[in-house]
Amino acid sequence: MAKVNNVKFLLSHLLTDSASRDPGQAALRFQGESMTYAELDERSNQLATALKKLGAEPGDRVGIYLHKSFSSVVAVFGILKASAVYVPLDPGAPPSRLAYITRDCDIRILIVDADTIEGCLEIDNEDGNADTLVLLSEPGSTLEALGDLGTRVTVFSTTDLNVLPADEPPPLNRIEKDLAYILYTSGSTGVPKGVMISHQAIFAFLDWCQDVFHLESHDRVTSHAPLHFDLSTFDIYATIAAGATVVLVPEKLSVFPVRLVKLLQEERITITYLVPSVLTLMVNYGGLDQHDLGALRLVLFAGEVFPIKFLRKLAELIPQPDYYNLYGPTETNVCTFYKVESSDLGHDRTVPVPIGRACDNAEVFAVDIDGNQVLEPGKEGELWVRGNCVASGYWGDPDKTALGFVENPFQTHFREIAYRTGDIVTRAPDRTNWIYIGRRDHMVKSRGYRIELGEIESTIYGHASVKEAAAVAIPDEVIGNRIKAFIVPLPGHNLAISDVANHCKKRLASYMVPDEIELLDALPKTSTGKLDRPQLVRYSQNSSVKQGGTD
Repeated sequence: MAKVNNVKFLLSHLLTDSASRDPGQAALRFQGESMTYAELDERSNQLATALKKLGAEPGDRVGIYLHKSFSSVVAVFGILKASAVYVPLDPGAPPSRLAYITRDCDIRILIVDADTIEGCLEIDNEDGNADTLVLLSEPGSTLEALGDLGTRVTVFSTTDLNVLPADEPPPLNRIEKDLAYILYTSGSTGVPKGVMISHQAIFAFLDWCQDVFHLESHDRVTSHAPLHFDLSTFDIYATIAAGATVVLVPEKLSVFPVRLVKLLQEERITITYLVPSVLTLMVNYGGLDQHDLGALRLVLFAGEVFPIKFLRKLAELIPQPDYYNLYGPTETNVCTFYKVESSDLGHDRTVPVPIGRACDNAEVFAVDIDGNQVLEPGKEGELWVRGNCVASGYWGDPDKTALGFVENPFQTHFREIAYRTGDIVTRAPDRTNWIYIGRRDHMVKSRGYRIELGEIESTIYGHASVKEAAAVAIPDEVIGNRIKAFIVPLPGHNLAISDVANHCKKRLASYMVPDEIELLDALPKTSTGKLDRPQLVRYSQNSSVKQGGTD
């Protein structure tokens, strides 16, 4: 086993350190099976050696095209130990998007397995450019799926990996400011943006996690988020750093909330980090009162606003854990946090809990439309973030980088880059916490009025029969934008559109009441579990065209 360096500044150090301390401890659990720290360390050493043999140089981008599995975590650490940069590809994404990513960051080596090897041909047909495949499964019939692609790429299989030395990884040639991974997020223009995260940036987050959440080796932490979603970094790295156990949650299990709750019970999960929409499914359909989740000590949520009525119900059904609202875009990971108190969950509360205050070693501040800092409660501004947690920019896109990562005008002594989140916030009355208002790009104008779509959604969620709600703006030549609300009723509730309209009329200014309301069986979600707003907008626009436009 590799000699451990007591100085830890690269992500791969976390694994080698924990493997040295307790090699027999379960590092990973997946579908009832375990992989120890020694096994994870050794297999990732072999993969790192293979990548070097295949020509991977320090800083090269290596793609991970795998479903959630032991292999996906081996791939992460193998790439890091090869001094390369990992780029997760969503197996459920369209081939054209994946091909764009492989071209955009010049992925020459792609890690696949038997379940994803067929997709390589589709990516290649869309002009993807990987020329080496590392196959984390046995060769044989699976290679036939490559067709003509098999004659144009080098395939390095598990059989080839197993004969490589496992005791030592290749020498590391990285410093903390070098990139660890690139996560592609949706861009406003429809072109994905590659967010560059350095080892230093993620360590700033991990150090804070340990100080606040005190992970220990006996903790069992779910890994629900896919690798291309930034929530996965807590699941994997904070857990591995503590020598605890990562319990990989099978993909798509969130659509089966009873099975998800059962997994939490059977695996004796102590910490779980989920998006609110998944937690809401657990509240509504998971049978929480029929399962023993007494091992849970922390429930973390992030990624979207958690409607207060479902957070309240969740805390009533599972009262013993601490609940934390974590906030931050991919470009900063988590930059603010808020511990939910019982006083936040009174039945008279109708608005979500705050996003809280800045994490240690980070600072957040809000800037109004005149360029001044927001100092008083009630005044609104865009949230900016400064500190080591800030990403290095967007891969290969200096123009977009310059728009989001800007010089901090309030730092007069030296040049400092801060990130503009695009989120509108205001100070809470206590002047310590921040309250999320909505996205800058969710601010729309209708009939001359400035409207925040999130306020409409929050109001609709206040209706007792509403399970999910979303408001979108539909461009209109006469009034600027028409507001359309999509609503999913709670099971067994006979919700009428007129009921929702009257509910809104009693609580919103007349110009904010949705022009249209449509009931759906479910709202569309992205692969990370978030609401897919662009799909709702496209649906609305297509409906308007089919109906001959607006009145």
